[in-house]
Parts: sequence; structure tokens; C-alpha cells
Amino acid sequence: MSKIIIVSNRLPVGINIEKNNISIKQNIGGLVTGMQSVYSSGNNIWIGWSGIDIEDISEEMRSKTNNYLRKEKYIPIHIDRKDIDQYYAGFSNRTIWPLFHYFTQFTEFEKKYWESYKRVNRLFADEVIKNIEKDDIVWIHDYHLLLLPGMIRKVFPEISIGFFLHIPFPSYEIFRILPWREELIKGMLGADLLGFHAFDYQRHFISCVRRLLGYEIVLNQITLENRIVQIDSFPMGIDYEKYHSAAQDINKDNGQRSGLQKEIDTFFRISPDRKIILSIDRLDYSKGIPNRIHAFEYFLDKYPEYREKVTLLLIVTPSRSDVPEYRLMKKEIDELVGNINGKYSTINWTPVWYFHRLFSFRSMVELYSASDIALISPLRDGMNLVAKEYIACKTDRKGVLILSEMAGSAKEMNEAIIVNPNNPEEIADSIQKAITMPEDDIIESNIIMQDRIKRYNVIKWANDFINTVNKTKELNLNHTAKKISPDIKEEIIKKYNNSIKRILFLDYDGTLVGFHGRPQKASPDPGLYDLLDRLASDEKNEIVLITGRDKETFDDWFGNKNYTLIVEHGVMIKEPGRQWTSEYQLNTDWKEIIRPAIEFYVDRTPGSFIEEKRYSLVWHFRKADPDLGNMKALELKDELTSLIANYQLDILEGNKVVEVKNSGINKGIAALSRIENRNYDLILGIGDDYTDEYLFEELPENAVSIRVGNTNTAAAYTFESLNDVRELLKLFAA
Repeated sequence: MSKIIIVSNRLPVGINIEKNNISIKQNIGGLVTGMQSVYSSGNNIWIGWSGIDIEDISEEMRSKTNNYLRKEKYIPIHIDRKDIDQYYAGFSNRTIWPLFHYFTQFTEFEKKYWESYKRVNRLFADEVIKNIEKDDIVWIHDYHLLLLPGMIRKVFPEISIGFFLHIPFPSYEIFRILPWREELIKGMLGADLLGFHAFDYQRHFISCVRRLLGYEIVLNQITLENRIVQIDSFPMGIDYEKYHSAAQDINKDNGQRSGLQKEIDTFFRISPDRKIILSIDRLDYSKGIPNRIHAFEYFLDKYPEYREKVTLLLIVTPSRSDVPEYRLMKKEIDELVGNINGKYSTINWTPVWYFHRLFSFRSMVELYSASDIALISPLRDGMNLVAKEYIACKTDRKGVLILSEMAGSAKEMNEAIIVNPNNPEEIADSIQKAITMPEDDIIESNIIMQDRIKRYNVIKWANDFINTVNKTKELNLNHTAKKISPDIKEEIIKKYNNSIKRILFLDYDGTLVGFHGRPQKASPDPGLYDLLDRLASDEKNEIVLITGRDKETFDDWFGNKNYTLIVEHGVMIKEPGRQWTSEYQLNTDWKEIIRPAIEFYVDRTPGSFIEEKRYSLVWHFRKADPDLGNMKALELKDELTSLIANYQLDILEGNKVVEVKNSGINKGIAALSRIENRNYDLILGIGDDYTDEYLFEELPENAVSIRVGNTNTAAAYTFESLNDVRELLKLFAA
């Protein structure tokens, strides 16, 4: 029976060992909650670091711990002290974490960290591989394990792998700084599905793949040599009912008031009109806590009428106290709070209540419920679930959320007051706006946000991800089914050998030769000439080279050869020993109107150029920056669509080209003219481009059609590369 193998840096439980007795306690967190529905069903397992330094326990106790955890369907990874320091504290949190959050000044590029990171990812891979069975799904989580998908894929090429990144993925200009950038990207591409919190992160990743590795990317699918990787965004939710129900229970005054709740009640009895602004964050430079304190001070200066009427409840959860940057930040926060309180405090009012400690789940819900405003302004955050938890706890729907535009959750919660966390004046004005906002407007905004986060909760997030992994698996299975296996190749060769009359339609660029830059390159090599000549010498064969290239080039290369040439997608034809002919009387006056538009994009897109053919104009952008080229191609197609409205023209989009040509002419129509009223035992068509799809669509059902490359196609079969084409043709010619 298949299972889901969840893999994360840490197991979702804390392990306690006392006098040879082992106990575990479930951790609290968004990931743990979200994965619980997945983990608890069937025979699914969870693999992760035990949290124990293996040097602190004996071999016997380690074995006992392993057995205990395995009974609970947890598979522990044990890491020694050196790798805990270099893999976790080092590469994960001193290299990837600051870089992916755009804090390049804190990023360290230590070779020893990188070596440890590879070593620990290999430890995880070995353990996952031990537990994999056919039809399993492996779901890997977060930045600690970026190399893991690729490591597993090398051993199990057919296994389904999903990977979810819980932090931002940076832009190319940031990511390119990393010395090991290609290794990390290739590791991630070992997954079938890559998930991110927000579309921006998805877009940044695709840009990095395109620029660093040059893979073909259509929409959110990356085409590798032998499979397709799906990229998508899955904004992580919370357990809405858990928070909302807890808030409802707390708001019922049944004598069960906690100590914290009693303090809050006292606060409001003394100052019933005073507003509480809640700020909750883990101690981390990405959270922008000092910026937030400065903004609150700016608010008190700009709006002095609110002094003694507003209190900032600042909760900072301890984190990474062994890291120098974090210790310095804690000192800075202490000093900033001290300065504000020293500057503005009165006998009856302290501007900032500051707590540097952990709060229980109940206490957090009490604070969410009691606060009038939540100020959540990270400088960079993958999602930020605190924003969603706050809204979930507003059972009376009275509470204003001020949210940083740099948080992933801002994409879903645009009914909140969205701010730039680096702009203290904007934050100050937003606090004033939140205080004075009409109650009806607050309730209306919160109803919308509550409905959304209730509907797309953490359980739905997890289920959507797994469902998309399965769909991606089906997508790859469909592509795999079209790949020419040894048995299918043998059948095609047998059909070829048993046929008496054959016609072979062969595209040129990307099918018979590689395409390198400008169209005049990629001329035929001696081996290709020899191969085609041998095929053409067989009287049973009619060889047709069908291309988008111009007549002059093909006449120079193949004019004296014993095969038919069809150029410019079917405009002109040359049969062996005859002159070039065309069935079309085409007007090219339109070129003078279209050319300036294309030239404009040549000027605006470095590395691009125009190729002029007899009956078409082609804009090539293979040598342009990939992202710029694709963007300008969309703009050009949009502009050309309006320009050609009064002309009988078509726009063709090929591999890094946009071509304008006379309509009603394509490779499919040209091929039909060759096979009409003729009886062929074998009709074969091979191509690699969008323009070849016309050929595949027009060929009869009994034809053998092959698309080069792993992509959606009307062809019956696919080859991985043009080398496969040459090998097949060599077998024909043998």
C-alpha cells in the first residue's frame, strides 16, 4: 500500500530522555497542524532530525529512541554536534536564511558550511531511500533540504516528489550571489512539484531556472530532459476553527479567567478608552522589530493627542540567542523600548509593554482577542500566520490589521491596511487611520478576510498540495506514455522495413541539427549529408525537408540533393532536379508596415534581431536576456495582433522566435499537398517546434509522428533529443 513520506528538518515532536525513559510531546506550529491530517492517515511516516545531539546519548539509548519513535511512525535522523553547528546554524541559518530574506550583509559563504549541508542532506536522502516503496509520495519541507529532491530522484527516477518552501525565494539578482546557486536549483528540480507561499516567489524561482539553466518554461511548467516539473503557489493557512473557537470560549465570562486575562481586564477597567496595539514576532532581523518601534515613536510625535490613549504591547519570542546578530538586535530593541518609555511615560501610562518570552496558546488567543489593532510589519516574510491568527480570533469582528506588504499573507489579506515596513510615516498614519476607522468598515473588512482564511485553511492547503502532486504525476505519466520505448522503436523500424512506399517529413533546426544563435548558423554536417543521401538513395523513400528557413539558404545547402525541399513553412517547394515553385501568389507589401514595429523591439531588446524571409518577418530573441525576451515577445505579439487585423497574416510563436507570415500557409497544409491522392505505406513526421504541431495535426491517424522534446504535443510519440532522431534515421538507412 502506498504512503506519504513527510520530510522536514525537525520531527514534529519534542523528545525527552530521563533515566532511560523516553517520552515525546507534540510540537505546536502551523506546519505540524497542517501536516497532521496527512501524517495521521494510513501508514504515512515522518522523517526528520530528532533534535538530539548524538554525542549526548549512548548507542544503546539511540537504538531505544529509534524504536520508540518508529512505533509512532516517526523516523529520526541523528546529527552530530559539528553538523548541527555547520549545517543548521551555519549554511541553513547564516547563508540561506539571510540571503533568501534579502539580508545580504548577514550572509556568510563558508565552504565548510556548504560541505556540511551536502553531508546532512545525504543523511536524509539515505534514510528516505530506505523507506521508499513503489507509488509512494515524498513531501519535503523547507530550506534546510534544498538538495534532497535531486538526491532521491537519482536513485528513484519514477517516484513522486513534492517540495514546499516556507520562506521567500529571492529575485535572481539576489540568488545569483550564492556560489552554489546551480547546485541548489538542480537539487530543487528533483521534485515533480515545487510549492511556494506566493506567486512572487514562484516567479523568482522560474526566472532563476531560466537564467541559470536555460530550460524551456511554459506558464508554470519547466520542461527538463525527461520529465516536467510543475511550479505553483499554495498560500499556507491556519487551523481557523481552533483559533476562532478558543477565542469564543475565552470571551465567555465563566469564571475561568487566566492570570493574563485578568490583567487585561484590569487594564481596560482603569483605561476603558485606551487602545492596545499588538505586535508579536520571533526575534529575527527579517521581522523589522526596530523599524516598528521607530514607527510607533514617530506616531507619538506626529499625533501627540494619542499619548496616554494608545499602548504598544510588544512581544518578542526568544530565538537563536547564540547568533551574534540576534544578540545585538535584542540589545537594540531593549534600548529603543527604554528610550521611548523614558521619553513619553507618565504616572498612569507606559507607551510600550515589552515582553521577551514565550506565551502559551491560550495566552496568545487572549492577546489577539483583547487587542484593538495588530501591527505586523516584517521587512520580509514568507507568509506570516500571525496575521491570520489575529483575524481568526476576532469573534466580534472588531479589530484592525496593519500588515506589511513584504509578508506573503498580504497577497491574500488586502482588506487589511497594507504598509511599507520601511516607511515610518506611512505606518504612523496607518495607526491613526486604524484608531479612527468606522466600526462598520472594520467589520466589513474582517468578514471578508475571515471567510477567506476559514475556507482556505491549513488542511485544505495540505490536501491541495498532495492533489497537485498526483496531477503532476499523471501529467508526467502521459508524457512518459508518448516516449519512444525500445519496443515502440522496434515496431517503427519493422513498419519501415515492411513498407514499399514511404514519405519522411523532417524538420531541420532542432530536429536534425542544433540551433545556435543566428539562422545562418547550424549548417549541415558531413554526417547529416551522408545519412540523408543514404535514405534518399532508397527508391522506396521520398525525403522531405520541411522548414521555416528561407529558399536561398536551403538551395545553397541542399539544392542539388535528391530530396524535396519545403521552405518558409510551405510557401515554396523544390522537388529533386526541378526549379522552385509556389502555389501561392502572395503580396508582401505588408512588410513595410510590420517591420518598424519589430525593429522597435530589436532596439529595446539587446541580443534580438530580425530575419527577413521572402514571405515572412521573424523576430529572434534567443540571445536576449530570457526574462526580458519573453516579456517583450508578449508585448510584440499583442502589438502585432492589432497591426495585422486588416491583412491576411498569421503570427507564429516558435522556439525563441515570433514570426509574421501570410495566413493559410503552414507545414501541415504543405504536407497534405504531398500525400493527397497518393498511397503511402509509411508516413513519418518529425519536428521539435510549435510550427511542427500543424504538421502533426494534419497527418493521418496511421502516420508516425514524433516531437523532439518533453512537451505537450499532438504527435503520437516524443524523443528526448535530436540525437534520438539521428539514431532512428541511421537504423532506417542501415
